[in-house]
Amino acid sequence: MEEWLRSDVLVIESAEGNYLVDTHGKRYLDGISSLWVNIHGHRKKKIDDAIRRQLDKVAHSTLLGLASTPSIELAEKLVQLTPRNLTKLFYSDSGSTAVEVALKIAFQYWRNLGYKDKTLFITLSDAYHGDTIGSVSLGGIDLFHSIFHPLLFQTLSIPTPFPYRYPDLTPDQCKEMSLEHLKRLVRDQGDRIAALVMEPLVQGAAGMIVHPRGFLREVWNICSSNDILLVCDEVATGFGRTGKMFAVEHENVEPDILCLAKGLSGGYLPLAATLVSETIFNAFLGTYTDYKTFFHGHSYTGNALACAAACACLDIFEEERVLETISDKIQCLRQELASRVASLPWVGEVRQCGFMVGIELVEDRRFRKKFSVDLRMGAKVTQDVRKAGVMLRPLGDVIVLMPPLSITRDQIRHLVSATSKSIQDVCGKS
Repeated sequence: MEEWLRSDVLVIESAEGNYLVDTHGKRYLDGISSLWVNIHGHRKKKIDDAIRRQLDKVAHSTLLGLASTPSIELAEKLVQLTPRNLTKLFYSDSGSTAVEVALKIAFQYWRNLGYKDKTLFITLSDAYHGDTIGSVSLGGIDLFHSIFHPLLFQTLSIPTPFPYRYPDLTPDQCKEMSLEHLKRLVRDQGDRIAALVMEPLVQGAAGMIVHPRGFLREVWNICSSNDILLVCDEVATGFGRTGKMFAVEHENVEPDILCLAKGLSGGYLPLAATLVSETIFNAFLGTYTDYKTFFHGHSYTGNALACAAACACLDIFEEERVLETISDKIQCLRQELASRVASLPWVGEVRQCGFMVGIELVEDRRFRKKFSVDLRMGAKVTQDVRKAGVMLRPLGDVIVLMPPLSITRDQIRHLVSATSKSIQDVCGKS
């Protein structure tokens, strides 16, 4: 914060399409979708119009004891889009709260059924699921979580199947190592485990770690066979980021609970949803004196403006056949990264799943030697690339590219070439 206060802070005043515009009129390609939330570009007419129409009706009314038209319409759309077992949803306002809701639902589900010992949660190492205390308890990134350790509840952890961290193992061997660890936990403590929480396919904040193929499916099989709920956190991976609407679709997985946020409203307004199966929902049914109610709520739950924006966002997917058109752009991105970035001497690895990209910076790729933390190479590269009119943000020394799905091929080429040049200019001087 002290360094930030001393810096010349860039102030964004407006936006258009895939570009942000600062107070001096300079345009920047939004290479991280304004922190992974923007889907169809800025000032998308259909979403703008939907919000204006809703403003003429009502901006917000509580869902506590009431219902609202936009929240009902959005719920119907989400139930149709998500895996078929997910039939009910609970609204909140961010990825962190979507996960927090999932934790409490999973915990209370087993309590309502009489299983009071099922209180433990399994996570992956390097996990990140948000910044509220419950979601932080699931986390495994010391930079974000270690200071709060005295406040957190106990969780169990399995190693992330990340070949880059285990250079002597193949991806399949990494996958088997992680799965064997999971099986041991289930064998030893299965009666006490309420749920396993994971980001499917890609762990975003961990540095865009891409899981080996088949890992998600195997985790689901193990959970399903041992009365452990599977919670999939698709806050980052949802809404087309991996090439399909949701990452779980790649391996035909039907989680018990699904967490959504970020791109849900197209990047316009805070909105999140936690979807659950009918089986879980039914465990909360009872008379008033049974006290099976899910005692959780948010003042802005199901906000009408946010739900109207989200409905328009989902309509755009269908009307513009977004998922059909992005496959060629994903391939273009892959080719540009391979030709312009992957072979640079300061790039240890390029990790990509759809429009989710992590470029790992290293001092010496031959020995995978990392840069000293105090050099802040990732931050320096993302600052330098602004000179080329590109907006990026690092995760440590991992450069993240996650552009809007509306990005064009020419914009992809500019995004990658500008990133490549900044890596060379900054790292080459170190």
